[in-house]
Amino acid sequence: MKQPIFTGRNVPISELAKATGKSAQFIRVGLQQGVLNFGFAIHQSSDHAYSYYCPDKLVWEQTGYFKGMSDEEDGSNETS
Repeated sequence: MKQPIFTGRNVPISELAKATGKSAQFIRVGLQQGVLNFGFAIHQSSDHAYSYYCPDKLVWEQTGYFKGMSDEEDGSNETS
């Protein structure tokens, strides 16, 4: 299998949910609890918000899913 060209793109939670057939909430909680190992959930200060980083290479290694960055995407982090 040919390896994709990785850019470090942050794969959005919504895209991961669609690709895996799971809800976005399932993905977020799995990352927060460390159960899903294709990204990171970083707790933001004293509030209940998290930032998520799911690099394209790690997502591909753990799930086999890959989609390259389009011109419209800027790779910004998704928070919740």
